[in-house]
Amino acid sequence: MDRKPIGLVFPGQGTQKAKMGEPWRETPSWELVGEISEVTGEDLRELLLDTPDEHLRRTDLAQLAVFTVAVVAYAEAVRRDALGGPVAAVAGHSLGEYAALTAAGALTLPAAAALVAERGRAMRAAAEQHPGTMGVLVAAPLEEVAELVERVRADGAELWVANVNAPGQTVVSGSAGGVDRIEAEAPSIGAKLIRLQVGGAFHSPYMAPAAERLRIALKNTAFAPVHLPVVANADAEVYRGDCDWPALATRQLTSPVLWEPAVRTLTGPLGCHRLVEVGPGKTLAGLVRRITPDTEVVSLNSPAALG
Repeated sequence: MDRKPIGLVFPGQGTQKAKMGEPWRETPSWELVGEISEVTGEDLRELLLDTPDEHLRRTDLAQLAVFTVAVVAYAEAVRRDALGGPVAAVAGHSLGEYAALTAAGALTLPAAAALVAERGRAMRAAAEQHPGTMGVLVAAPLEEVAELVERVRADGAELWVANVNAPGQTVVSGSAGGVDRIEAEAPSIGAKLIRLQVGGAFHSPYMAPAAERLRIALKNTAFAPVHLPVVANADAEVYRGDCDWPALATRQLTSPVLWEPAVRTLTGPLGCHRLVEVGPGKTLAGLVRRITPDTEVVSLNSPAALG
């Protein structure tokens, strides 16, 4: 087995689906589900085994479900020595940053689970207070998307760039009217907008109430002073501890997820020539292949994938 240093990446909301815990329930690491349930006050076993898709779309439940499967998958991969090499650095997409912080040793599992629960509830409440939506613009460069977003906003619509996911894939977030406007104007830059089935305008100023609520929870949480390198969503910079994670995680809620730059940081300065996606789905593997086609990437999304 190739034992070169690897980077771990953890998926975010949108990868949830009904019965997503079923493949993991017979593994020893399934015991973590009970621990997370106790910390969060949610029955994660029911959520992962018996909750239908439409109920899992609820922001707070989706985040807990994805986080739990990600940390179970990571724990099982470590137990089986299935990661394929020493971990050089980690990153997570939006919600996935909390699984990344756990894997890096920056947060304990109970602390991370409590933060994920508070984050999801805060974001759900903010979305109810200020409804919005999101869409992904495909087939246009980021610079042209950003210019179009600026023009739409200058005309009075509330719209912002929310995720810089990969070349030709940029997510926008804001009011329903703002997303309608950019959908109509997307052909002017050779783009097409695909609407996302989400519960709010995430990673935009609409999440300011959630950010303030989460900031308090983050300030009351202990982060390790030293941990494995983590590439932050907010600025795609590398942090090894002795930093202000509460500020970075709060900023993440109202500003863009810089995923493409984060992957380039992993594969460039950090020297991760192999990335391992840990958790449900294969979304991040697909994005990595678009960002840096020469990087080897695998998805550990089931016990069978662990070998």
